[in-house]
Amino acid sequence: MPVPNAPDQLLGILRETIVALVRRDGHDLSARQLAVFLTVYMSEGPHTVRGLAATLNVSKPAITRALDRLGELDLARRKTDPQDRRSVLVQRTAKGNGFVREIRGMLVEADKATRTLALSEAANSENATRKAG
Repeated sequence: MPVPNAPDQLLGILRETIVALVRRDGHDLSARQLAVFLTVYMSEGPHTVRGLAATLNVSKPAITRALDRLGELDLARRKTDPQDRRSVLVQRTAKGNGFVREIRGMLVEADKATRTLALSEAANSENATRKAG
């Protein structure tokens, strides 16, 4: 059974993952763009600009700007809803699915590194306590 991470370990995983994202070849996403991207890929659709704005509690123009960028990078695309031509649906792409897999891999590696560091720090602390006692 996995051992839950402490808050500092979670911050370490977040930091390591973000560092891996900015070091990789390719374009960086802003926090808002990443939030929109992950919402589209991790929750059931259909997704609309209005729905994403409500879910993330940001304005529709902010979602539109994020989707513009995701579209430029082929991580998501917009399509007019055939049932309601006033509504725009946000769709996943093959490249976006690949990016999700890449992020998962980064998270796994960051988790391993953070756990290894925590174990090493615990062992060092234990050794220091033994020497002092």
